[in-house]
Amino acid sequence: MFVGFGTAINIVAILAGSTLGVLLGNKFKESTRTLTTDVLGLITLVSGASSIVSLWSQSVTGTFPKGWPFLIVLASLLLGGLLGSALRIESRLEHSGSWLQSKFKSSSNSQFVQGFIAASLVFAIGPLAILGSISDGMSRGIDQLLLKSTLDFFASIAFAATFGWGVAASAIAVGVYQISWTVIGFFLGSVLNNYQVDLMTAVGGILLLGIGLRLLAIKQIRVGDLLPGLFIVPVLAYSVHLFA
Repeated sequence: MFVGFGTAINIVAILAGSTLGVLLGNKFKESTRTLTTDVLGLITLVSGASSIVSLWSQSVTGTFPKGWPFLIVLASLLLGGLLGSALRIESRLEHSGSWLQSKFKSSSNSQFVQGFIAASLVFAIGPLAILGSISDGMSRGIDQLLLKSTLDFFASIAFAATFGWGVAASAIAVGVYQISWTVIGFFLGSVLNNYQVDLMTAVGGILLLGIGLRLLAIKQIRVGDLLPGLFIVPVLAYSVHLFA
């Protein structure tokens, strides 16, 4: 077993699930595919809500005065949104999807781009992606990524049945994202404190809520532009803890 093995399994799971979803997609009625997407949206909302509970973890409440964790998360999302908008992350994701669409020669109405963006965000943002990848990098096991791979396998079947091969292409974004966290875990070791990881998980949960709203067609939040908040929150949390 090697560092990054958990992410390799995750990528295979997404590709396998996407292939099954594409093969089975034509057998589903339009109403069934829509209902499947709605279920994924609801489950994503539940997953996001469960992640936000990390704001009340013992490591967070024992480190910061009451109310401070909310301010740290809020500031991280605002700063992350400003940075993400300046870097045009959401637009770059869309352009990446369009480029991949041309490479795969998908039809213009195949929803390739939508599938790529939605699946990339759902599979990459979850707390298991962060915690599991860091654990893998620190050689502490891949149990979390194995669980994530199982969830992503079934989710990719449902996604691909609706959106097609764009879901399979999301494996590229997932691989890059998780390997980045694996490298961080490998070099930083145990530098990150529990409260930093918990706040990162809470920010990820809020982003998952945004994805759920997108999947349910309630609000098209530019979640991609908020991604830098995940990287800002551990730095901001450490700074507040150090100087406050």
